[in-house]
Amino acid sequence: MSRSLKKGPFIEEKLLRRIEAMNEAGDKTVVRTWSRASTIFPQMVGHTIAVHDGRRHVPIYITENMVGHKLGEFALTRTFRGHLPRSMVRSGGD
Repeated sequence: MSRSLKKGPFIEEKLLRRIEAMNEAGDKTVVRTWSRASTIFPQMVGHTIAVHDGRRHVPIYITENMVGHKLGEFALTRTFRGHLPRSMVRSGGD
């Protein structure tokens, strides 16, 4: 279910202030954040934001196609190591 339009998109205030200050200064340093629920705004395009995935900060370069999505969508929290190959699988019922 999406967020109500009357509430508007969520973004952490501190993160938005830092991005706007960097835009004014022309600075492109990496910004670390734990706010995975923040919506990507057009002001963030061109910046690299390190989003926490529960273990470490994953650097994400923001492009125009990402606007409107959440930061957490691009920092995966689970790693799939793959299924066993058929040669390593034991037969179950024999």
